[in-house]
Amino acid sequence: MNINPSFACCIVFLSVIVCFYTKLCLADYDNLQNTCPTSPLRTQAIFINGLPCKNPNNISAPDFKTSKLTQPGDTDNFLGSSVTIVTAAEFAGLNTLGLSIARTDLRVNGLVTLHSHPRASEMFFVSKGIVLAGFIDTQNQPFENILKKGDVFVFPRGLLHFCMNFGFDTATVLSVFNSQNPGVVSISDAMYESELDVIDKLTKRFITHHIRNVTLLSL
Repeated sequence: MNINPSFACCIVFLSVIVCFYTKLCLADYDNLQNTCPTSPLRTQAIFINGLPCKNPNNISAPDFKTSKLTQPGDTDNFLGSSVTIVTAAEFAGLNTLGLSIARTDLRVNGLVTLHSHPRASEMFFVSKGIVLAGFIDTQNQPFENILKKGDVFVFPRGLLHFCMNFGFDTATVLSVFNSQNPGVVSISDAMYESELDVIDKLTKRFITHHIRNVTLLSL
């Protein structure tokens, strides 16, 4: 059967485009085997883009379980918040799956200041309390919402975002990232201003009288 050379070139071109854009949608590369729990970390002699796999003969069920998020974090600090991120380095079973998890604890008026995750989007699930969450896009447009127990919010990859306890009791949030190592870039750590100045600017920018006086009444 004769195939038109132009048609064949179009098929090849489209295949390349599909593969290219499919890869762009992934935060991490796909795994090439069923499981690949992280090998116990020792002094590294070879550095790779990821983490080495455990010997398949030594893989067991406990590799796929973690209890690192069962206890609340310490919120007895200036910001009144605690964030615990569990990546493939701490949870062996996550290695090569393109996933990591986190727990955020907020005391009353607790705040997690503006930060971003350069390698992952974040799905933000409120398991307890009332939380104000928001992010800023590349046009400096803010998107914010008050979330109640059971609500889910999404922070797109690489965009600055924050959360704050907006209720009268402690709040707990669980997050899932689409990378086994999402990374964290904190604006407050990168600035020369005091944390108090950062909080004041953040509050004025996002938490308006309209939200406090009107939105809370509708909860």
